[in-house]
Amino acid sequence: MDAAEAVRHALGGITEDMETHLVLVDGGINAARRGQDPASTGYASIEEGIRDCIDMGITVSVDKVSMAASGMVPQDLIAGVNVLSGPEIVGLIKRADTTMIF
Repeated sequence: MDAAEAVRHALGGITEDMETHLVLVDGGINAARRGQDPASTGYASIEEGIRDCIDMGITVSVDKVSMAASGMVPQDLIAGVNVLSGPEIVGLIKRADTTMIF
């Protein structure tokens, strides 16, 4: 749910001409998993929302440590999603005017 809200807010930011970066961590990285099939979960796939973010110019990234912990590899990700290290994420946050955490 939090990842879906983050995607919605990222799309809102980019439509207001804000430089927007979406960084997914912990279980949120699953939002960037390619080929989602949520049929048995009762939830909608947010893969399309992630693709919309990328198409609109939002930088979408996942945390490298979270990926390792979940057993995901870069090939599991939607095309255009970046993998960032902890220090790279810290750099993004330091340069940001505003940070929202979901």
